[in-house]
Amino acid sequence: MKTIKKMLPFIGWFFLLTLVTFAISSMLIPEAEKIKKTTTDTKEEVKMDILRVSAVGDSLTEGIGDTTHTGGYVPLLQTDLSENYPIDVVQAENFGKSGDRSDQILKRIKKDEEMQNSIRKADVILVTVGGNDLMKVIQSKIFNKLTLKTFVKPREKYQKELEKMYQEIRQLNPDAPIYQLGIYNPFYKSFSEIKEMQEIVDYWNEGSKEFIDGLDNAYFVPINDEIYNGLPEVPTTSSSDATNNSKDVTINDLISEEDSFHPNNLGYQIIANAFRAKMDSTKDAWLK
Repeated sequence: MKTIKKMLPFIGWFFLLTLVTFAISSMLIPEAEKIKKTTTDTKEEVKMDILRVSAVGDSLTEGIGDTTHTGGYVPLLQTDLSENYPIDVVQAENFGKSGDRSDQILKRIKKDEEMQNSIRKADVILVTVGGNDLMKVIQSKIFNKLTLKTFVKPREKYQKELEKMYQEIRQLNPDAPIYQLGIYNPFYKSFSEIKEMQEIVDYWNEGSKEFIDGLDNAYFVPINDEIYNGLPEVPTTSSSDATNNSKDVTINDLISEEDSFHPNNLGYQIIANAFRAKMDSTKDAWLK
Protein backbone atom coordinates (compact mmCIF):
# COMPACT_ATOMS: atom_id res chain seq x y z
CA MET A 1 0.00 0.00 0.00
CA LYS A 2 2.87 2.34 0.91
CA THR A 3 4.51 1.43 -2.42
CA ILE A 4 1.42 2.52 -4.35
CA LYS A 5 1.30 5.83 -2.48
CA LYS A 6 4.94 6.42 -3.33
CA MET A 7 4.20 5.71 -7.02
CA LEU A 8 1.25 8.11 -7.31
CA PRO A 9 3.35 11.25 -7.97
CA PHE A 10 5.23 9.43 -10.73
CA ILE A 11 1.97 8.16 -12.30
CA GLY A 12 0.54 11.68 -12.21
CA TRP A 13 3.63 13.10 -13.85
CA PHE A 14 3.46 10.35 -16.50
CA PHE A 15 -0.13 11.15 -17.48
CA LEU A 16 0.61 14.86 -17.51
CA LEU A 17 3.64 14.33 -19.76
CA THR A 18 1.54 12.15 -22.07
CA LEU A 19 -1.16 14.79 -22.37
CA VAL A 20 1.40 17.53 -23.13
CA THR A 21 3.11 15.35 -25.75
CA PHE A 22 -0.22 14.58 -27.44
CA ALA A 23 -1.18 18.26 -27.50
CA ILE A 24 2.14 19.27 -29.05
CA SER A 25 1.92 16.48 -31.62
CA SER A 26 -1.57 17.59 -32.62
CA MET A 27 -0.29 21.08 -33.26
CA LEU A 28 2.76 20.03 -35.27
CA ILE A 29 1.43 17.14 -37.36
CA PRO A 30 -0.89 18.35 -40.17
CA GLU A 31 -4.38 16.95 -40.19
CA ALA A 32 -4.83 14.22 -42.73
CA GLU A 33 -6.99 15.21 -45.68
CA LYS A 34 -10.43 13.80 -45.62
CA ILE A 35 -10.96 11.17 -48.24
CA LYS A 36 -13.21 12.58 -50.91
CA LYS A 37 -15.82 10.32 -52.34
CA THR A 38 -15.55 10.22 -56.08
CA THR A 39 -18.99 10.11 -57.52
CA THR A 40 -19.36 9.11 -61.12
CA ASP A 41 -22.24 10.79 -62.88
CA THR A 42 -23.97 7.91 -64.52
CA LYS A 43 -26.52 9.86 -66.44
CA GLU A 44 -29.08 7.49 -67.77
CA GLU A 45 -29.43 7.47 -71.53
CA VAL A 46 -32.58 9.23 -72.62
CA LYS A 47 -34.80 6.86 -74.55
CA MET A 48 -37.73 7.98 -76.64
CA ASP A 49 -40.81 5.79 -76.62
CA ILE A 50 -41.76 6.81 -80.15
CA LEU A 51 -40.44 9.07 -82.89
CA ARG A 52 -43.12 10.16 -85.35
CA VAL A 53 -41.86 11.05 -88.83
CA SER A 54 -44.11 12.65 -91.44
CA ALA A 55 -42.74 12.60 -95.01
CA VAL A 56 -44.45 14.89 -97.52
CA GLY A 57 -43.56 15.73 -101.07
CA ASP A 58 -43.25 14.53 -104.62
CA SER A 59 -42.11 11.33 -106.34
CA LEU A 60 -38.90 11.15 -104.30
CA THR A 61 -41.02 10.72 -101.18
CA GLU A 62 -43.41 8.32 -102.90
CA GLY A 63 -40.40 6.26 -103.97
CA ILE A 64 -40.74 6.10 -107.76
CA GLY A 65 -37.86 4.00 -109.09
CA ASP A 66 -37.67 1.86 -105.95
CA THR A 67 -38.06 -1.71 -107.19
CA THR A 68 -39.14 -2.91 -103.74
CA HIS A 69 -42.17 -0.56 -103.92
CA THR A 70 -41.90 0.15 -100.20
CA GLY A 71 -41.52 3.92 -100.30
CA GLY A 72 -38.04 4.88 -101.48
CA TYR A 73 -35.84 6.50 -98.84
CA VAL A 74 -38.52 6.63 -96.12
CA PRO A 75 -38.36 3.00 -94.85
CA LEU A 76 -34.57 3.00 -95.24
CA LEU A 77 -34.27 6.05 -92.99
CA GLN A 78 -36.85 4.60 -90.61
CA THR A 79 -34.76 1.44 -90.16
CA ASP A 80 -31.55 3.47 -89.78
CA LEU A 81 -33.06 5.62 -87.01
CA SER A 82 -34.46 2.55 -85.23
CA GLU A 83 -31.10 0.79 -85.21
CA ASN A 84 -28.84 3.69 -84.31
CA TYR A 85 -30.74 5.84 -81.82
CA PRO A 86 -32.30 5.18 -78.40
CA ILE A 87 -35.86 5.01 -79.70
CA ASP A 88 -38.31 2.20 -79.04
CA VAL A 89 -40.45 2.79 -82.12
CA VAL A 90 -39.93 4.92 -85.23
CA GLN A 91 -43.27 5.54 -86.93
CA ALA A 92 -43.02 6.92 -90.48
CA GLU A 93 -45.93 8.02 -92.65
CA ASN A 94 -45.44 8.63 -96.36
CA PHE A 95 -47.43 11.34 -98.18
CA GLY A 96 -45.45 11.51 -101.39
CA LYS A 97 -47.19 11.95 -104.74
CA SER A 98 -45.41 11.72 -108.06
CA GLY A 99 -45.50 14.86 -110.20
CA ASP A 100 -46.45 17.26 -107.42
CA ARG A 101 -45.09 20.79 -107.49
CA SER A 102 -44.88 22.96 -104.38
CA ASP A 103 -48.34 24.48 -104.95
CA GLN A 104 -49.87 21.03 -105.40
CA ILE A 105 -48.29 19.73 -102.20
CA LEU A 106 -49.76 22.75 -100.43
CA LYS A 107 -53.25 21.94 -101.78
CA ARG A 108 -52.98 18.38 -100.47
CA ILE A 109 -51.91 19.60 -97.03
CA LYS A 110 -54.95 21.88 -96.90
CA LYS A 111 -57.42 19.18 -97.98
CA ASP A 112 -56.05 15.87 -96.69
CA GLU A 113 -57.05 15.39 -93.03
CA GLU A 114 -54.87 12.30 -92.63
CA MET A 115 -51.90 14.31 -93.86
CA GLN A 116 -52.77 17.16 -91.51
CA ASN A 117 -52.96 14.81 -88.51
CA SER A 118 -49.62 13.27 -89.41
CA ILE A 119 -47.91 16.65 -89.66
CA ARG A 120 -49.59 17.83 -86.46
CA LYS A 121 -48.28 14.87 -84.42
CA ALA A 122 -44.86 14.65 -86.09
CA ASP A 123 -41.57 14.95 -84.21
CA VAL A 124 -39.75 15.28 -87.54
CA ILE A 125 -41.06 16.49 -90.91
CA LEU A 126 -39.29 15.50 -94.14
CA VAL A 127 -39.92 17.31 -97.42
CA THR A 128 -38.98 16.63 -101.04
CA VAL A 129 -40.01 19.43 -103.38
CA GLY A 130 -38.70 21.60 -106.19
CA GLY A 131 -37.85 19.18 -108.96
CA ASN A 132 -41.24 19.39 -110.65
CA ASP A 133 -41.34 23.18 -110.21
CA LEU A 134 -38.04 23.38 -112.08
CA MET A 135 -39.09 20.90 -114.79
CA LYS A 136 -42.21 22.94 -115.49
CA VAL A 137 -40.04 25.99 -116.21
CA ILE A 138 -37.65 23.98 -118.39
CA GLN A 139 -40.50 22.49 -120.42
CA SER A 140 -41.97 25.94 -121.02
CA LYS A 141 -38.58 27.14 -122.34
CA ILE A 142 -37.75 23.97 -124.26
CA PHE A 143 -37.21 25.79 -127.57
CA ASN A 144 -35.18 28.61 -126.03
CA LYS A 145 -31.58 28.65 -124.92
CA LEU A 146 -31.44 27.86 -121.21
CA THR A 147 -29.59 30.50 -119.20
CA LEU A 148 -29.66 31.37 -115.52
CA LYS A 149 -31.37 34.64 -116.37
CA THR A 150 -34.36 32.63 -117.61
CA PHE A 151 -34.86 31.20 -114.11
CA VAL A 152 -34.60 34.32 -111.95
CA LYS A 153 -38.32 35.15 -111.84
CA PRO A 154 -39.47 31.49 -111.75
CA ARG A 155 -37.17 30.91 -108.76
CA GLU A 156 -38.65 33.90 -106.95
CA LYS A 157 -42.13 32.52 -107.61
CA TYR A 158 -41.03 29.10 -106.33
CA GLN A 159 -39.70 30.66 -103.12
CA LYS A 160 -43.07 32.33 -102.55
CA GLU A 161 -44.80 28.97 -103.01
CA LEU A 162 -42.38 27.45 -100.51
CA GLU A 163 -43.28 30.19 -98.06
CA LYS A 164 -46.98 29.37 -98.37
CA MET A 165 -46.31 25.66 -97.92
CA TYR A 166 -44.13 26.17 -94.85
CA GLN A 167 -46.67 28.54 -93.31
CA GLU A 168 -49.33 25.85 -93.64
CA ILE A 169 -47.03 23.24 -92.10
CA ARG A 170 -46.14 25.55 -89.22
CA GLN A 171 -49.78 26.27 -88.47
CA LEU A 172 -50.22 22.54 -87.94
CA ASN A 173 -46.92 21.97 -86.17
CA PRO A 174 -44.87 24.95 -84.92
CA ASP A 175 -42.13 22.90 -83.23
CA ALA A 176 -40.96 19.89 -85.25
CA PRO A 177 -37.76 20.36 -87.26
CA ILE A 178 -38.27 20.33 -91.03
CA TYR A 179 -35.67 18.77 -93.33
CA GLN A 180 -35.98 19.62 -97.04
CA LEU A 181 -34.05 17.66 -99.65
CA GLY A 182 -32.41 19.50 -102.51
CA ILE A 183 -32.82 18.43 -106.13
CA TYR A 184 -30.28 16.71 -108.38
CA ASN A 185 -29.41 16.69 -112.08
CA PRO A 186 -30.40 13.28 -113.49
CA PHE A 187 -29.15 14.14 -117.00
CA TYR A 188 -25.50 14.91 -116.27
CA LYS A 189 -24.05 11.53 -117.29
CA SER A 190 -26.13 11.27 -120.46
CA PHE A 191 -25.88 14.93 -121.51
CA SER A 192 -22.71 16.18 -119.84
CA GLU A 193 -22.22 18.65 -122.69
CA ILE A 194 -25.26 20.60 -121.46
CA LYS A 195 -23.35 22.45 -118.75
CA GLU A 196 -26.18 24.93 -118.28
CA MET A 197 -28.34 22.20 -116.73
CA GLN A 198 -25.94 21.69 -113.86
CA GLU A 199 -25.74 25.45 -113.29
CA ILE A 200 -29.53 25.70 -113.30
CA VAL A 201 -29.90 22.89 -110.73
CA ASP A 202 -27.33 24.57 -108.50
CA TYR A 203 -29.12 27.90 -108.87
CA TRP A 204 -32.47 26.30 -107.97
CA ASN A 205 -30.96 24.61 -104.92
CA GLU A 206 -29.44 27.90 -103.81
CA GLY A 207 -32.94 29.38 -103.93
CA SER A 208 -34.28 26.63 -101.66
CA LYS A 209 -31.36 26.92 -99.25
CA GLU A 210 -31.64 30.71 -99.17
CA PHE A 211 -35.28 30.44 -98.17
CA ILE A 212 -34.75 27.70 -95.57
CA ASP A 213 -31.76 29.44 -93.99
CA GLY A 214 -34.10 32.30 -93.14
CA LEU A 215 -36.32 30.03 -91.05
CA ASP A 216 -36.06 28.66 -87.54
CA ASN A 217 -35.72 24.93 -87.02
CA ALA A 218 -35.59 24.09 -90.73
CA TYR A 219 -32.68 22.51 -92.57
CA PHE A 220 -31.63 22.12 -96.20
CA VAL A 221 -30.27 18.69 -97.18
CA PRO A 222 -28.06 18.90 -100.30
CA ILE A 223 -28.03 15.83 -102.58
CA ASN A 224 -26.89 16.87 -106.08
CA ASP A 225 -23.18 16.20 -105.52
CA GLU A 226 -23.96 12.72 -104.20
CA ILE A 227 -26.13 11.66 -107.15
CA TYR A 228 -25.55 13.60 -110.38
CA ASN A 229 -22.35 11.77 -111.37
CA GLY A 230 -23.22 8.32 -110.07
CA LEU A 231 -20.90 6.21 -107.94
CA PRO A 232 -17.17 6.99 -108.06
CA GLU A 233 -15.56 5.03 -110.87
CA VAL A 234 -13.05 2.35 -109.90
CA PRO A 235 -9.80 2.69 -111.91
CA THR A 236 -9.35 -0.17 -114.37
CA THR A 237 -6.15 -2.21 -114.46
CA SER A 238 -6.15 -3.27 -118.10
CA SER A 239 -7.16 -1.99 -121.53
CA SER A 240 -9.66 -4.83 -121.90
CA ASP A 241 -11.43 -3.74 -118.72
CA ALA A 242 -11.51 -0.18 -120.02
CA THR A 243 -13.07 -1.40 -123.27
CA ASN A 244 -15.71 -3.40 -121.40
CA ASN A 245 -16.62 -0.44 -119.22
CA SER A 246 -16.66 2.16 -122.00
CA LYS A 247 -20.20 1.25 -123.08
CA ASP A 248 -21.50 2.12 -119.60
CA VAL A 249 -19.85 5.51 -119.34
CA THR A 250 -23.13 7.41 -119.90
CA ILE A 251 -25.14 5.37 -117.38
CA ASN A 252 -25.69 6.80 -113.93
CA ASP A 253 -25.73 3.79 -111.61
CA LEU A 254 -27.76 5.69 -109.01
CA ILE A 255 -30.64 6.43 -111.41
CA SER A 256 -33.43 4.03 -112.36
CA GLU A 257 -32.94 2.41 -115.75
CA GLU A 258 -36.70 2.40 -116.27
CA ASP A 259 -37.08 6.17 -116.60
CA SER A 260 -33.50 7.54 -116.37
CA PHE A 261 -34.81 10.18 -114.00
CA HIS A 262 -35.69 8.86 -110.53
CA PRO A 263 -33.23 7.23 -108.13
CA ASN A 264 -32.85 3.46 -108.07
CA ASN A 265 -32.64 1.48 -104.81
CA LEU A 266 -29.03 2.52 -104.22
CA GLY A 267 -29.88 6.12 -105.03
CA TYR A 268 -32.61 6.08 -102.39
CA GLN A 269 -30.15 4.67 -99.87
CA ILE A 270 -27.88 7.64 -100.53
CA ILE A 271 -30.83 10.00 -100.03
CA ALA A 272 -31.66 8.26 -96.73
CA ASN A 273 -28.00 8.65 -95.69
CA ALA A 274 -28.11 12.36 -96.49
CA PHE A 275 -31.24 12.88 -94.39
CA ARG A 276 -29.73 10.84 -91.54
CA ALA A 277 -26.46 12.85 -91.62
CA LYS A 278 -28.30 16.16 -91.36
CA MET A 279 -30.61 14.81 -88.64
CA ASP A 280 -27.62 13.50 -86.71
CA SER A 281 -25.88 16.88 -86.77
CA THR A 282 -29.08 18.52 -85.47
CA LYS A 283 -30.37 15.75 -83.19
CA ASP A 284 -30.92 18.14 -80.28
CA ALA A 285 -33.91 19.39 -82.27
CA TRP A 286 -35.73 16.03 -82.27
CA LEU A 287 -34.02 13.46 -80.01
CA LYS A 288 -35.56 14.32 -76.64
